[in-house]
Amino acid sequence: MPSSLDGIFDVRYGHSLELNALSQVEPAKGIAFVSRQMGENGISAYVAPIAGVAPAPAGDISCALGGNGVLTTFVQEREFYCGRDVAILRPKVSLSKQEILFYCLCIKSNRFRYSYGRQANKTLGSLSIPSVSEIPNWVNATSLDDIDDANASLGSAEAIDLPHYSTWKSFNYTDLFKVRKGKRITKSNLKEGSTPFIGAIDSNNGYRQYVDVKPNHPAETITVNYNGNGVADAYYQEKPFWASDDVNVLYPKFEINSHIAMFVCTLIRQEKFRFSYGREWHLERMNGSTIRLPVNSEGKPDWFLMEKYIKSLPFSASI
Repeated sequence: MPSSLDGIFDVRYGHSLELNALSQVEPAKGIAFVSRQMGENGISAYVAPIAGVAPAPAGDISCALGGNGVLTTFVQEREFYCGRDVAILRPKVSLSKQEILFYCLCIKSNRFRYSYGRQANKTLGSLSIPSVSEIPNWVNATSLDDIDDANASLGSAEAIDLPHYSTWKSFNYTDLFKVRKGKRITKSNLKEGSTPFIGAIDSNNGYRQYVDVKPNHPAETITVNYNGNGVADAYYQEKPFWASDDVNVLYPKFEINSHIAMFVCTLIRQEKFRFSYGREWHLERMNGSTIRLPVNSEGKPDWFLMEKYIKSLPFSASI
């Protein structure tokens, strides 16, 4: 039968240290500082030893209790300190390295249970995981060499907490973008070619087919469907393309990249509820619309924070 996590592991709260209050040193001279970071085994820096504070020993497990990386779980290969909201787990029974890694994956698989409003601080120990007798045979039969770099595709930046939405500021689309309308193309011109044809569809980045026409919009812009089932679906276009007349194209007045675009496109899609077949998000209406964004100390869109946030998400390296 399954066991509770605290039936197999001793669970205790970590050191809860603040990195900005510590002295960072070279890895060879310091102690690993483990935060809620989702890559690099959770290690965000190396710090000088702290008088009166004993580091956790090598072989213990770190587990993030909150943030974007909640339940990110790692076996630590060297002694370490913990940042805030990180728990330390130590097996109560003898486990092989493969078995410990198996349990790390079991813990991570419970991430769906948590969010910003529900952290794992009080409930980690009660999570249900397989008992030792239920560990599959393939676990110990697996070579550790086969799982090297298993987290290489995960976001590697430290977990980022966005400021509360009430502190965000509204901006007119026309303050941030030049908004252009797509153009109709006749069926006779829909011959196979090399130019992406972007239509008002709700999948595949808006791509419909490749056509034999010159692009009518440049790369590094955002397409937004203004009618149909895909209304308000927004996509970042990395190549020059032809946009149909059911699509508005946003030309950014700021320096954009795929990570910033991912953040902005997600917010644009939240506007779907405002539109329907009888209420299109046409050019004139978009020019009068606003978008709410996090801001910096100057009250301007905090593009750096938006990029950093997207990079902190799982699998962001694949963007």
